[in-house]
Amino acid sequence: MRVLVTGATGFIGRRLAPALEAEGHEVTAMTRHPDTYAGPGRAVFGDVQERDSLSAALADAEAAYYLVHSLDSGDFVRRDAEAATAFGSAAADAGLSRIVYLGGLGDDADELSDHLRSRRQVESLLAGGGVPVTTLRAGIVVGHGGISWEMTRQLVEHLPAMVTPRWVSTRTQPIAVDDVIRYLVGVLTLPEGTDRAYEIGGPEVLEYVTMMRRLAEIEGRHPVIVPVPLLSPGLSALWLALVTDVDTRTGRSLVDSMVNEVVVRDDAIREAVPFEPLSYEEAVLRALAERAREQSAEGEPT
Repeated sequence: MRVLVTGATGFIGRRLAPALEAEGHEVTAMTRHPDTYAGPGRAVFGDVQERDSLSAALADAEAAYYLVHSLDSGDFVRRDAEAATAFGSAAADAGLSRIVYLGGLGDDADELSDHLRSRRQVESLLAGGGVPVTTLRAGIVVGHGGISWEMTRQLVEHLPAMVTPRWVSTRTQPIAVDDVIRYLVGVLTLPEGTDRAYEIGGPEVLEYVTMMRRLAEIEGRHPVIVPVPLLSPGLSALWLALVTDVDTRTGRSLVDSMVNEVVVRDDAIREAVPFEPLSYEEAVLRALAERAREQSAEGEPT
């Protein structure tokens, strides 16, 4: 298929484009800086915040992946809603057969954070133009460069002891980035009319604190972790900004979401795109190995 990948230089997009090409798909990479794009496929300018740029970017595409968000913006809910509306309309005008969107897990019956509610809203707004939308909902994606994963890694590596907020006891279902890519590629060729959301996750449901402790074991570290239930979301975000490179605004959005349990309730994806997901430990080892390779290539100490 002729496929447009938005966010082609991002954490997911830069992995997805080569995977699609390897499966024989013709990739067009949408980016705000096509002159510096070095990945596979044809680069084209496009910005979801600029409606007029989308028609040219979507020209000749049969399907599109929507992998962009504005989490680092103070008004990300509004910006993401406007962008999704514009993209859904432009995709309909271009005659696309499918949009594939990577959203977030979370039970709609819960009081979802602004971040997770925004992800749900984007799902519906993308579909507003009439193009079928296949959504994959994921929790923490374990892979080098992913914001939630980097936050976890840096906390473990930077602090011999940490006083942690109550969200460290929230359950999540981490998934390896390699498995996310396999699912994204797999749903592209599902039967026409597959207009639904699938939940994706790894083989284990873990508390955040368990994720940190297992990472520490793999790296041979022994941090002391002391949960403090009264540490507020605002203070949690400031704490993250002090000990990681996650900025305060993004950190606050992530912290707000971490009070919501994000686990797979419906495993229909296992039949639609069958394979055995990687264990949490294997996902961690791959993430650490990729980081080491990148630092080695840049001449930095590992």
